[in-house]
Amino acid sequence: QVQLVESGGGLVQAGGSLRLSCAASGRTFSGIVMGWFRQAPGRDREFVATISGSGSITRYTDSVKGRFTISRDNAKNTVYLQMNNLKSEDTAVYYCAVCTVVDIDCKIRTYWGQGTQVTVSS
Repeated sequence: QVQLVESGGGLVQAGGSLRLSCAASGRTFSGIVMGWFRQAPGRDREFVATISGSGSITRYTDSVKGRFTISRDNAKNTVYLQMNNLKSEDTAVYYCAVCTVVDIDCKIRTYWGQGTQVTVSS
């Protein structure tokens, strides 16, 4: 049974940092694109960042470029999202997702985590 468990969310002041983790179990995802999405209240879930299976290719939505960094540790079957210089508009539930092998845009998500709340106070 595949499980994705996110952690690391919380309450932080604007300008602060958080590091999200997504630990996968049930199978290895070392060769598969994985990503982070977020959903703010009253809004659709949106793409944040993805990373290729090897970690050599990353993609970000424009609003987080230069502030967020996605990374992965395939030995630990874990994906991370380092979030710096957080803004109030980053407030959302953040979800980890498994994509497909070559889809860096993550148009097809095969598994989701349960989400972790990030709240940025201004």
